Amino acid sequence: MNVLVFAAHPDDEIIGVGGTIAKHVKQGDDVHVVILAEGKSSRAKEYKELDLEVKNLSYKETEGACTTLGVKSFARLDFPDNRLDTLPLLDVVKEIENHIEKVNPTIIYTQYGGDINIDHTVVYRAVMTATRPLPDTNIKWVFAYETLSSTEWNYNEKDKFLPNYFVNIEDHLEEKLSAMRHYESELREFPHPRSIEAMRHNAFVWGAKSGYQAAEAFMLVRGTW
Repeated sequence: MNVLVFAAHPDDEIIGVGGTIAKHVKQGDDVHVVILAEGKSSRAKEYKELDLEVKNLSYKETEGACTTLGVKSFARLDFPDNRLDTLPLLDVVKEIENHIEKVNPTIIYTQYGGDINIDHTVVYRAVMTATRPLPDTNIKWVFAYETLSSTEWNYNEKDKFLPNYFVNIEDHLEEKLSAMRHYESELREFPHPRSIEAMRHNAFVWGAKSGYQAAEAFMLVRGTW
């Protein structure tokens, strides 16, 4: 089975889906990752393209993380960070459609549309457009995932992340955390939510809520059978 993960930024794929990716790979599925934005330029006072050194370091982090989990392939599109809303949505949709056509996935994982981060919202909208249930599509399941340091910071009640699908990652939590350690430039010290400790605790919380030692939480957005 082919699985396709869409992420707005480098490390989102590990924070939200890392354990689930490892589980898919363990059961013989081919997992492909597409990261849309470059993840760095918004930290500067003014926008400018990333220099080659920063870009290469970021690529190496993604490569290390994906290799750790056994990802079949990854693609970096390098759209401007935290500026996806400045692009025509159709352009983003077309890029996503291209990768769907290449991979022909049965399952797609995407960012949650209610996240406080605008890039996450754009990715969600674009994925939902690209995965509309047309005849002869191979896509059976579309899941939205949580991204610590974004999902939980949106306090609008109508956008609250309400997971209805949980994946047992008891046997894959350490793989997930090992993959995340490759993203040295993204990690923060606990109690920041984008820390190894916070990710571990979060997996335990979702596990306790779903009958497992550790879990990742998703919203089933669309499913067909």
